[in-house]
Amino acid sequence: MPLLAASMLCAPAMAQDAKVGRAKASAQCAVCHGQNGVAQMPTAANLAGQQELYLVKALEDFRSGKRENEMMTVVAKGLSDADIANLAAWFASIPVTVQPLP
Repeated sequence: MPLLAASMLCAPAMAQDAKVGRAKASAQCAVCHGQNGVAQMPTAANLAGQQELYLVKALEDFRSGKRENEMMTVVAKGLSDADIANLAAWFASIPVTVQPLP
């Protein structure tokens, strides 16, 4: 039972909707992070396939000012908890293929 309780603490608190997150990302994130989560700018992170909990924490930290970046701090301030959950669900749902080096 303790394992179950611990796993519940790690789960996002609200239901996520990747489809809604995709629409929001298309309108707000794609210029820097790309339509498919692969960065279009060398100073932007690739978000495709990133861990959902990591994305939620990063966006919450940008929103609160705990983490700072000139662009992300401004963008994240306008995000609701639902926006953050949906964006994280979308970017986490994008499949990424990694090939080992020869």
